Amino acid sequence: MSTKNETWRVFCAIEIPSLTRQRVLRHFTKLRESVPEVRASWSRENSIHLTLKFFGEIPEALVNNFGTAISRAVSRVMPFPILIADSGVFPQRRDPRVLWIGVTDLKGQLTNLHERLETEFEKEGFPRDSRPFHPHLTLARLRNQRGAREIARIHEELSFRPEEITVTELLLIRSELSSKGSKYTTISKHPLKN
Repeated sequence: MSTKNETWRVFCAIEIPSLTRQRVLRHFTKLRESVPEVRASWSRENSIHLTLKFFGEIPEALVNNFGTAISRAVSRVMPFPILIADSGVFPQRRDPRVLWIGVTDLKGQLTNLHERLETEFEKEGFPRDSRPFHPHLTLARLRNQRGAREIARIHEELSFRPEEITVTELLLIRSELSSKGSKYTTISKHPLKN
């Protein structure tokens, strides 16, 4: 039961197909076996998605406004391909904190969609991101430096065999944090124009 002043942790994302998520899991299973001493928070299969906008904690009363904004943003956007490929780290290889798999915007449509979303969210009073858009799938957040450089090196060497997927809808998702990890609930689905 929600209260009037309750806040929800929400974000807008593209769901990654199940077979692709399973390939991602196999990739990081190899990494974990290669450097077992590394301390990291590894993504679970249900949490592998392409985040387009993270809102953080917002009043529950505003959640529907963001769903409406997503619908406006996708209203004239046709489904389009993106490429899941490459491996990298944030912020840099000598001090890795996040392992990721890259997303290539094959025809600039993902960047265009992201810009449309930013415009619509701004109309709802949510500020634009000040950081450049760098689409990626987060594999792990490294907790300390023990084994971090080694796992970053192996991650980049293993790379990730490219796979093209088609973006057909956006999701507005609620994330509830707990000691057992995040629980994700899809609030609304927003199909691209057919």
